[in-house]
Amino acid sequence: MTIRVTVWGENVHEQKNKVVAEVYPKTMHGTIAAALNAAAGITAGTVTLQDPEHGLTAEKLAETDVLIWWGHAAHGAVDDRIVERVCNAVWGGMGVIFLHSAHFSKPFKRLMGAPCNLTWREAGERERIWVTSRQHPIARGIPDHFELETEEMYGEPFGVPEPLETVFISWFQGGEVFRSGLTYRRGAGNIFYFRPGHETYPTYHQPIVQQVIANAVRWAHNPERRIADPNEAPNTPVEKALEPIVERGPRLHHAGEKGYR
Repeated sequence: MTIRVTVWGENVHEQKNKVVAEVYPKTMHGTIAAALNAAAGITAGTVTLQDPEHGLTAEKLAETDVLIWWGHAAHGAVDDRIVERVCNAVWGGMGVIFLHSAHFSKPFKRLMGAPCNLTWREAGERERIWVTSRQHPIARGIPDHFELETEEMYGEPFGVPEPLETVFISWFQGGEVFRSGLTYRRGAGNIFYFRPGHETYPTYHQPIVQQVIANAVRWAHNPERRIADPNEAPNTPVEKALEPIVERGPRLHHAGEKGYR
């Protein structure tokens, strides 16, 4: 079964910053998608912030098994209606992977219900990434640790909820540490946050980083049928109770009436 991936790219830095354009001549989202298309059992396409509805129409999300999100400079430009649409898809069973500065994206913050803040430094320092869960599917084929020669530092404390699992922890040349690979489940959807990926460095050209992302796609994929309306909260009438009951006391709602939202 082929896993259908949509890579969402903000597509701002590639158009406005010469350094980023030189590092990623095929764009960041294009580079990530190309690597995934070379992986077995994955088909990846791209959409961008500039597309109508940011490329995330209801139809596109319905045919997306796993969404990958990279954003940085234009978090605030993302339409709140699209954010809600993405979150509903995740609650319904779509997998999602947030990369690097997507920790401050609207969908990630909405799904986390937290500020998602951290400390940071842009100094091109060495990052050593340690596997903290050896048998985790996202770490399959990854050595106990690997290094990125130049990266942006993210440091603790990281203002997110306690994860289901911490798959990676990073150490930086300046001494900070950071939980760099975190898994969550929201509704029926699997979520993975992966820290590396500052736009002025060639992180997404690195084969080991590409392997982590491909592993994460396979982990995040939920093959079950998508929940059509994860927000449904039906009013179950007395006569449909599993065991016979007698109604007692006054009602606030009429039979079949929807609850307050």
